[in-house]
This record gives sequence, structure tokens and C-alpha cells, in this order.
Amino acid sequence: MLTVAPDPSDRDQAGEVGGSSFESSPLIDEIVREGARRMLAEALQAEVDAYIAQFADQRDERGRRLVVRNGYHRPRELLTPAGAIEVKAPRVNDKRTDPETGERRRFSSAILPPWCRKTPKVNEVLPLLYLHGLSSGDFVPALGQFLGSSAGLSASVISRLTEQWKAEERAFAQRDLSGVDYVYLWADGVHPNIRLEEHKLCLLVMIGVRADGRKELIALADGYRESTESWADLLRDCKRRGMRAPVLAVGDGALGFWGALREVFPQAREQRCWFHKIANVLGALPKSAHPGVKKHLAEIWNAEDLDHARQAVKEFGAAHGAKHPKAVAKVTGDLDKLLAFYDFPAEHWVHLRTTNPIESTFATVRHRTKVTKGPGSRAAGLAMAFKLIEAAQARWRAVNAPHLVALVRAGAVFTNGQLAERPDDQPAEAA
Repeated sequence: MLTVAPDPSDRDQAGEVGGSSFESSPLIDEIVREGARRMLAEALQAEVDAYIAQFADQRDERGRRLVVRNGYHRPRELLTPAGAIEVKAPRVNDKRTDPETGERRRFSSAILPPWCRKTPKVNEVLPLLYLHGLSSGDFVPALGQFLGSSAGLSASVISRLTEQWKAEERAFAQRDLSGVDYVYLWADGVHPNIRLEEHKLCLLVMIGVRADGRKELIALADGYRESTESWADLLRDCKRRGMRAPVLAVGDGALGFWGALREVFPQAREQRCWFHKIANVLGALPKSAHPGVKKHLAEIWNAEDLDHARQAVKEFGAAHGAKHPKAVAKVTGDLDKLLAFYDFPAEHWVHLRTTNPIESTFATVRHRTKVTKGPGSRAAGLAMAFKLIEAAQARWRAVNAPHLVALVRAGAVFTNGQLAERPDDQPAEAA
């Protein structure tokens, strides 16, 4: 039974400051930390016990066990979301040898590796805070009191982590893509203004959907104003590393991405992002016309099928073509690319109409306007963005009806969002 007996002097001192909430706060923190410490100790003990029991039947020539307990390692401090806790990991004496190399086998904890000083959640939050402008020298005053320790938060530690993140980003940018098939692709240019005073960082981001329906970051690069050449360099590099052409690419109509896509992957179909298109159309209209136009546009992109969508486009042109021809032309000029998603499974329409996977990931960074003190390097900004997406990627869910993604890659024909079991030659050729 866990009990915590507070020091009476601390209670009196807290009472003088004024308020029961102030008095109870340190006690609550101590209970949480002690509970976390005990649970971790029990988990480590159970892990060691299971390891020893697994090899209980292996003995030497004298009948002694080859795998036994061997006390504890030296105590170390671990930073967790519950605060800093002291950990004493149990040791294992494993006398077995590898028959191929002749080296001693060693027990390595999957819960608490030897190098671990911070839990994964704490490691996730560090690049996020750095990305949002917390300087390396501010981590100790900002988080030291909150976590109960400043260990692992010094400026030198954060600088070493930054170099590690740069190395991880470089390894990611050079990985082999031949073993992964991306059927859908979202592309967008993001200007997060990360830790730079004179030059804005332009991130070229590509997120794809694998054949099993899972979303995954494909590429992240530092581009120059979303130019066609910057996108072409990125796409050519991905192709060189084994990437196949996607079936459908989704992006903003103003991107230089489309010229690059037609050069590198000309067989890929194009889908314009409705989120950006609506903003472009409304930008060409007076505010008084926005409510009616939004309603007409919703009837287009949210139509039941392609025929209803085209009918909604005609009604939109009839209602606003005379007064606002430029706004109507923004829709009719890109109509085929705006309605391309209707040729794919209806379950996927909600994913293919916009570049929301990229927008939602970078929402908090995109809207940040304050520049931090002291410019940072573009490489550091790229590494921080990579760590941000890496942390967010673990929470991404697969697309609806993921089993249909493989059918899209196989060339299956979908009519009004439904799989055509016996398509005639003409639709099959068009697909």
C-alpha cells in the first residue's frame, strides 16, 4: 500500500503562502512519481524473471543454471512525463555463449535500454518545443522544475540531439524506396518560418498511401519557393531510389509540382485540392457573395457522383458567371482535375479531395509568425520538421476501406465510386 507522509513543516510553510491547492500540489506530484517508479520497477523485475525462467533448463556440467540474477545496476535518473524518477534496473548473469561467434550472450531490457535517459514521449516533445522557438538554453528553466530534474536538458545535450536529428533526417532522405508502393500521393509546399530571420524555409512535403492503406511520409526536402525545378529534383531523386509512379497525386493548383510530375511520372493522374481551390475562388469575389458561392462549391465537391457534380458546375456558372466570370473560370478551367477523385473508390473520396494530411500535420507550425532570437540553419529547420512529422506519423490512421487501395494499383475500374466487375474495353483502357 502506497503511503506518503508529508513533512508538517512543509504543510505549515505551504499554508502560509495561502491556499489548499498550493499545499496539495507537491503531494500529488510525489504520489505520481512514486507510483510511476514502483510500476516501472515491477515491470523490469517481471521482464528479468521471464527471461531467467525461459532458460531455467539450461545448466553447465556441474548442474548450475547458466542464466541467473546478479543484483542491480547502479541507480540512474529517468525523465518521464510524470517527472524525474530514480531507477535501479535488475542485472542478469548470462553465462551462455553464441555457438557461431563464441561471445557471451547478454540480456538487454526492451523496457529500459542501457542508453535510455528519457522516455520516448519526452524525446518527442523536445524537437516540438525547439521547432516552436524554445532556444536550447531555455530548456532547463522551462522544463527543469516541471520534470523535477534538469538532467538531459542542458544546451549541450539539446545541441547533440539536434545533430542526431540531422543524421536521422539524412538517413531518411537516402533510404531505398523500391520495396514500398505508394498508390496515392499528397504534395504541398510548407513555409513554417522555422528559426530563421532573413530567409523563410520552404519545405517540399510528400505523403503517400501504401498498397495496404497506411499513410506514410515519402519525402521532405528544402526547396526554393516551390519551383518546378525543386520539385523535379525531389521526384527524380525518389525515382532513382526506386519509387514507382503513383496512380493519383493530390496538390494545390499553384504548385510547380505539376510540371515536375508530368516530367518524372507522366502516367500519374492529377487531383487539385478543393481546400485551396475554394480559397482561390473566394479571393476573387466580394465578401457579400461568399455564402452563396460556398454553398454552390459544396454541391460540386460533395456531389453524389460525377454526373451530379458536373450539373452542379453548370448551375454554379449560371448563377455567378455573368457577375464574376474570373471566379467561375477558376473552377471550369481545372474541372477535369478537380473531379478526378470520382474515378476512384467512394470510400477514398474524403481523402483525395484535399491535401489535409499535410495541412493538419503542419497547422500549428504554419500559423506561427514570431521569429525566435538568433537565426538557425536550414539543415536544423529541416531536421526539426522531420521529427515533427515522425512523431505525428505514429497517430495517422489508414484510409477508409484500405483493401481497395491494392485494387486501384491493379487497375480496377470504379464507376461512380463503385467497383465495376465487368468493365468494357473502353473504360478499362481509359483507366
